[in-house]
Amino acid sequence: MNYSKNSQQVIAYASELATRTGGLVCTEHLLYGLMCVEDSTAKRLLNSCGLYAEDFVKIFEFRSLIPNVQMSNNANLAIADAQDVAKRLGMDVVGTEHILYAMLDETSSVACSILQNLGINPEKLQRATYNAIIENSGRKPSMCTSGNADKVNDILEGYVTKAPSDNPYQNGQNRFENAQNANFDLSKFGTDLTKKARDGKLDPVIGRGKETERLIQVLCRRTKNNPVLIGEPGVGKSAVVDGLAQAIVDGKVPDVLRGKTVFSLDVTSLVAGTRYRGDFEERLKDMLMSIKQNGNIILFIDEIHTILKAGSSEGGLDVANILKPMLARGELQTIGATTLDEFRKQFEQDPALERRFQQVLVEEPSVNDTIEILQGLKPKYEKHHGVEITDEAISSAAILSDRYITDRFLPDKAIDLVDEAASRKKILGYTTPQAIRDLDAKIKQTSLDLSEALRKKDYKKCDALQTSINALSEAKEREEVVWRDKQSKMELSIGEEEIAEVVGNWTGIPVSKITQGESEKLIHLEDVLKARVIGQDEACSAVARAVKRARAGLKDPKRPIGSFIFLGPTGVGKTELAKALAAAMFGDEDLLIRIDMSEYMQKENVSRLIGSAPGLVGFEEGGQLTEKVRRKPYSVVLFDEVEKGHPDIFNILLQILEDGRLTDSHGRVVSFKNTVVIMTSNIGAREAAAPVRTLGFNGGEGEKASAREKHVEALKKFMKPEIVNRIDEIVVFDKLEKDSLVKIVDIMFDALVKRLDERDIKVEVTKEAKDFVVASGYDIEYGARPLRRTINRLVEDKLSEKIINGEILPMDKVTIGCDGKELTFEIKRSTQI
Repeated sequence: MNYSKNSQQVIAYASELATRTGGLVCTEHLLYGLMCVEDSTAKRLLNSCGLYAEDFVKIFEFRSLIPNVQMSNNANLAIADAQDVAKRLGMDVVGTEHILYAMLDETSSVACSILQNLGINPEKLQRATYNAIIENSGRKPSMCTSGNADKVNDILEGYVTKAPSDNPYQNGQNRFENAQNANFDLSKFGTDLTKKARDGKLDPVIGRGKETERLIQVLCRRTKNNPVLIGEPGVGKSAVVDGLAQAIVDGKVPDVLRGKTVFSLDVTSLVAGTRYRGDFEERLKDMLMSIKQNGNIILFIDEIHTILKAGSSEGGLDVANILKPMLARGELQTIGATTLDEFRKQFEQDPALERRFQQVLVEEPSVNDTIEILQGLKPKYEKHHGVEITDEAISSAAILSDRYITDRFLPDKAIDLVDEAASRKKILGYTTPQAIRDLDAKIKQTSLDLSEALRKKDYKKCDALQTSINALSEAKEREEVVWRDKQSKMELSIGEEEIAEVVGNWTGIPVSKITQGESEKLIHLEDVLKARVIGQDEACSAVARAVKRARAGLKDPKRPIGSFIFLGPTGVGKTELAKALAAAMFGDEDLLIRIDMSEYMQKENVSRLIGSAPGLVGFEEGGQLTEKVRRKPYSVVLFDEVEKGHPDIFNILLQILEDGRLTDSHGRVVSFKNTVVIMTSNIGAREAAAPVRTLGFNGGEGEKASAREKHVEALKKFMKPEIVNRIDEIVVFDKLEKDSLVKIVDIMFDALVKRLDERDIKVEVTKEAKDFVVASGYDIEYGARPLRRTINRLVEDKLSEKIINGEILPMDKVTIGCDGKELTFEIKRSTQI
């Protein structure tokens, strides 16, 4: 819309004054501009009130007397409102009278404050301006008098619902302000939850009757009737408010809440588009005034901590300070929702705000309650995905999410499991079969060949290719008919297996290990460990017993599954048993989190386990232990050679062993309840190696018992009693006998044979060769580790040399024997080409 010449001069004068005074163009500058333009309607009106441009110096003198009002009605808004006035009156240009009327619209502006201090009534001036506007539009001025004010509604419909009257205030409020707030469109900034409940668009709320009842009690209070729902993310805080909206619609609330509207505020929409200082506060004020005048709206602000500090700036007000007066006077009824951490940061730091809200704690539901919640949501998800959700799937989602997904909360994580499993099943059920995709690829390739044949004018080949395309197309159509027929008869459903697959994708735990019965795994655990860790049957039995006790529910479920300390000399299988336990219990040897304690010998390195303190290098990276357990919550945690770490390490271990949890430097609680904690140590190995004199025929057993006692005694001298008392089992590893080394050599040779078999080279190892390796690598002090070096030196080095020289080729068969002095390699050439 165009501006009149006089309006353009007003803006020019205002800009000139703002430049001289060193600030933005504000309403007081526009007021000066309106007084400066000759032969304008606005100047004539202002002069009739006794206000002239020369008095502008006097205006600035009075400015010091202006009360501390909000600077929200800036010049930009006044100009925009002036356009709206002119447009609604059907005028093509914006005149000075339109600018004056729009500027007088907000009584809290600086311009209106200046007029009031000069003894000029802004309301009467606005009424006079209104008469002038009507005169210029060709209508009778009498239409704007207080007696005929209702006839003006059709002129400024949507902008002014009632013309200003002689009495500028009605019930303590400006009438025009009332009309403006009444026209504030709340629907742009949130959702009417009661309307959604009435339309049946809300999910059913189950198992939250206690919290909903408490919410209603707080809302019905005379004072401090503003509840704030506090709970961890995902426990169902928003669902409680949905339950309130549904109860209001169903009429299951006290009379004081009947007919109320629950309005959920969208903070993003409220903030969007507020470019200039004061825009956000003005929009919020208009919204709150609209809610106040309605008197029937309960405002719900989800994640209320995100809005409390919005709009705050130097010299400005934040949302908390805007809300406090209205909450204190009972003019606004608000429900907030936030987490425990954010409540502590935002509310408890502001006691004046905290006392205006009443806390309603929303706790995480139990597994059984979660199953009931899922049963209630089941029809909604079945309808959305077109998939049947079985009762087994619901039970598995609640149980498996509680056991394996420890960094989130019920029922949110269980609902997500069901949702994703149903989505996955639907996608797999309607994916085009591989046979149809293969036929489609062949048709495309044959079509390319046909185009090439046409280019070369090979018409005989073209006929053959076209025939082939027709045959492939017919085959594709037949396959599609069969597929569509199967789809029409297909009844998709999800059960325990589908839920377990999703859990496997989230946590990395193999699906087969989850669906396999827990009792079955525990029954075979001891045999599996003994088959891999040779010569340590007692150690394997002790570990298996402790794990069975834990999983049978005979100990605190919040503690780790098991906690052990492995004692013994080097090379006897301590670390190998930890790897075997990870593979047997969790399905993958990679689920072993190994912490080498030699890296934490200095005190300053201990903090790396849980993360550096705020402000120090590495704080953003998190802890080396806590981050690994957060990503692999179901694993074996191995503290290797624990005696090499700094003593402060044991303070961290104490928390893990007692409470099954650890708090990192970011304040996140990491659960260790699904881990097996193992510490290894060589403490007492030197004392145990000393020869012991025994009497009788049971000398070997006595020597072993004495060695164990020495290990345990040395451990108790080194480690604090509070740590030793919290360990489930102290496992002492015996020295490896020669018979055990033979079995270990068998395992090592089996691994070598398997690697060569992948290269199509067959290898056979004779018993004599194995005995020779054992005899060459046997060292009672160093255990099994010398055997690996012996195989590397005597076998692998020789084989690698022969493979590189071409003496051994793929498909050959190599027999490794012994002539009594050294190993022999007999190569049998394959006859296959």
